[in-house]
Amino acid sequence: MAQLDTLDIVVLAALLLGTIAYFTKGTYWAVAKDPYAGSLANGAAAKAGKTRDILEKMDETGKNCVIFYGSQTGTAEDYASRLAKEGSSRFGLKTMTADLEEYDFENLDSFPEDKVAMFVLATYGEGEPTDNAVEFYEFISGEEVSFSQGGGISEKPLSNFKYVAFGLGNNTYEHYNSMVRNVTKFLDRLGANRIGTAGEGDDGAGTMEEDFLAWKEPMWKDLAASMHLQEREAVYEPVLEVTEKPDMDAESDDVYLGEPNKNHLEGKQKGPFNAHNPYIAPIAESKELFTVKDRNCLHMEIDISGSNLSYTTGDHIAIWPTNAGKEVDRFLNILGLAEKRHMVISVKGLDATAKIPFPSPTTYDAVVRYHMEICAPISRQFISTLAPFSPNDNIKAEMTKMGNDRDYFHEQVAARNYNLAQLLEFLSQGQTWDKVPFTIFIEGLHKIQPRYYSISSSSLVQKNKISITAVVESVEIPGASHVLKGVTTNYLLALKQKQHGDPNPDPHGLNYAITGPRNKYDGIHVPVHVRHSNFKLPSDPSKPIIMIGPGTGVAPFRGFVQERAKQARDGETVGKTMLFFGCRKKSEDFIYADEWEAYKNDMGDSFEMLTAFSREGAQKVYVQHLLKQRAAEIDRLLQQKAYFYVCGDAANMAREVNTVLGQIIAEQRGISESKAEDIVKAMRNSNAYQEDVWS
Repeated sequence: MAQLDTLDIVVLAALLLGTIAYFTKGTYWAVAKDPYAGSLANGAAAKAGKTRDILEKMDETGKNCVIFYGSQTGTAEDYASRLAKEGSSRFGLKTMTADLEEYDFENLDSFPEDKVAMFVLATYGEGEPTDNAVEFYEFISGEEVSFSQGGGISEKPLSNFKYVAFGLGNNTYEHYNSMVRNVTKFLDRLGANRIGTAGEGDDGAGTMEEDFLAWKEPMWKDLAASMHLQEREAVYEPVLEVTEKPDMDAESDDVYLGEPNKNHLEGKQKGPFNAHNPYIAPIAESKELFTVKDRNCLHMEIDISGSNLSYTTGDHIAIWPTNAGKEVDRFLNILGLAEKRHMVISVKGLDATAKIPFPSPTTYDAVVRYHMEICAPISRQFISTLAPFSPNDNIKAEMTKMGNDRDYFHEQVAARNYNLAQLLEFLSQGQTWDKVPFTIFIEGLHKIQPRYYSISSSSLVQKNKISITAVVESVEIPGASHVLKGVTTNYLLALKQKQHGDPNPDPHGLNYAITGPRNKYDGIHVPVHVRHSNFKLPSDPSKPIIMIGPGTGVAPFRGFVQERAKQARDGETVGKTMLFFGCRKKSEDFIYADEWEAYKNDMGDSFEMLTAFSREGAQKVYVQHLLKQRAAEIDRLLQQKAYFYVCGDAANMAREVNTVLGQIIAEQRGISESKAEDIVKAMRNSNAYQEDVWS
């Protein structure tokens, strides 16, 4: 009975915390979003007199369809752009895309019946809105939400509001696609009229693109019926115009050669530094952590002392990558642009709402090297867009088949992990694709995105230096003629090799413009910004913590343990600190082995590290096996209000750890697994179970 009482207490506590969260919007324990996120973009918009009234904007520009996006990595923004193009070319809609953070929503109750809104919404982290969707979500989800004409929830103020919705999520996370699910729920309770079903894309299953394509066809059919639209043959209609400027010198002071904004063009390091404006940070130190020749794991110390950047233990650092020179050359060569790579070009919108994804004037080389995601997988839809511009009819027929046939596309393209230029080379056997307008690539390829890494240092120990720990990606693909290379990690490896004076500093045959545009990154610098995270130590260092971090999943826990070791040295009482770590072999990839010993000396018995080496014995041993071996102690610590942390692979390890923890609680307390699962969920809801995972 006592065990059931404990369960009741845990569940009641979770309900209480949930109630507080509901009324306070989590402000008691939530880490604030980056206060500078978007401020540069919004500030520039304000100075330009840009309206935040979406209805005014649509009226001014003659639009009848707006596609709002909530995007963290650029995929949702890309899907929004694709919907806008397709709506225009196939159905004659007057479309525009809109960043959610750039508009207010109090007048949605005045949205005309003859117009439609679309929402493309990514779910970020543990069911949270993306940074640019926070204000919209807080507004639309509020119990006291009110609109310009005074109507509240009971008056159904959005009865004239037509909308469609698509969500981007990952089924390896507990709150799968919660953003689109919640937003549609909130819109529906306000009386809005959803057209068709709300689509859901699943990155965890690797089906995001196909989920999107499968959703949009019936959606267009439903929308056409609702708005009495006539479908027509879709042809490519550019929304941007590229003009070559042969009279301009690429070295002119007003030509962007990869600089992200005007401050950088003028050589100024001016904050705030964020997702729109990186800080060019010195790399103070770099070293190799693995002891084998065929695999690399980097440790880097990034100096932020010259900036206004700050971080707290558990945050993420964003690295702004540069495409490898080999891939830049491949891309320009296959398009017949190699000899014009330094030609100055200007880019302008043909529509008042068109967004130019990089500053102009610039050059072909700068666009491809610094702004386009040229190494990403290709979508079937983009192949269909390119097909009419094929070098000959045979290639056009092959491209059309790839675009229309899902299975054939998977066999010929996706399974081989071709990037765009590799596919074009394969199809044309080197013949150039010089009929393709360059605007297709600007409009159709993702803007290159910063990559986020868990910070592996403590802000209490080194507030002006950020440590990162990253395995360099180099993956052989069965059936492919090439090795898949991580864009950012190989860039970091090149920086490390240059810093150490390596006579052959090109990792895996890749070369990089390490010194950056106009040599502004010389002296081993890298563009960065910091993203705040909710993955945090308890504020009371005497609380016990249990950490599970195999491989580079140990990165944030190095920061956690580093912090607790300092607290112990300073005489503070530090609770039990258990770290479960796994790797292949102790002699190859047991990273930071010497440091763990030093932390043990500082913390004594309060620190314990348990290791699983998967390739040293007859049977593979993983961290989840170690958890079972220490089941009694883990349950005892949980009943002492221990915090439980997991970092690493979401698809397998994190799921299995979640399952094992439920089994441990059930077995140790003599309760059913369903009740144990309720306890684990209550831990998540109260932030006692935290994850920093990826797929």
